[in-house]
Amino acid sequence: MDDTSMVGLMGRVTGTIGPGLVGEVIVRVRGGAEHFLAYPATGTERIERGTVVTVVEYLPPRTVYVSAMYGS
Repeated sequence: MDDTSMVGLMGRVTGTIGPGLVGEVIVRVRGGAEHFLAYPATGTERIERGTVVTVVEYLPPRTVYVSAMYGS
């Protein structure tokens, strides 16, 4: 999977993301759902478990930077 195909995908936080924390998200890709290590796209944002996020940047093989959707 290349960088551009991951950017813009939606996922759900399964482990809290925030400054000083390595969180986790689940994203639907390649016909299934996969877990990725996740960091906030802005260094100060805290994103709680269950929040819907969008992938802003993808660092292969399993790291994404995300931002909360829907003003959460």
